[in-house]
Amino acid sequence: MAHGESVFLNCPFDRAYQPLFRAAVFAVQDCGMVVRCALERDDGSEVRINKIRRIIEESSFGIHDISRTELDAATGLPRFNMPLELGLFLGAKQFGSPRQRAKQCIIFDRDRYRYQAYCSDLAGHDIRAHGCDEGDLIRGIRDAARTWRPERQLPSARVILDRYQRFVATVPALASRAQLDADDLTFFDLLLLVGTWLAENVPATS
Repeated sequence: MAHGESVFLNCPFDRAYQPLFRAAVFAVQDCGMVVRCALERDDGSEVRINKIRRIIEESSFGIHDISRTELDAATGLPRFNMPLELGLFLGAKQFGSPRQRAKQCIIFDRDRYRYQAYCSDLAGHDIRAHGCDEGDLIRGIRDAARTWRPERQLPSARVILDRYQRFVATVPALASRAQLDADDLTFFDLLLLVGTWLAENVPATS
């Protein structure tokens, strides 16, 4: 897939975040772009941070959700993977080759100004609030993608949300048809189901 079509998705992967993760994957695919994330390859021989750097290098666009700041119940510490990966993306844009400097991204948090309490160095960046709402996340992704690819006609956020809600309602049937467990989908399982639903329900555009 061409470099210009790849979108790096930097977000939590735990079960609590799954509705937002699924919405993000759907929105990116419905916008005609390709989702990339750390879940795309399970290779114990590859150092994780090297995999992240490679995906960032190969992606022109990024979706970064830094909303997960709660303390872990076991350790009493927060997880900083998402801010770290955002930093790598911004560093590639600042110091990379001309192709890297052309990167664009959207940064999400639960509330627009919440980041100021824990990552004030992001001051000056536009932070989009999703309020843990799938519709707000989809709207943010669609509106960003519209600026990333201004030559491409995209459906409105309302249309994508309607499609997404219809997709969610059919996931059990789609998964069963593909001999998958709807409650235990891998990243590529989800890509398959989203792609299948879009192909069967959204008319192709010229």
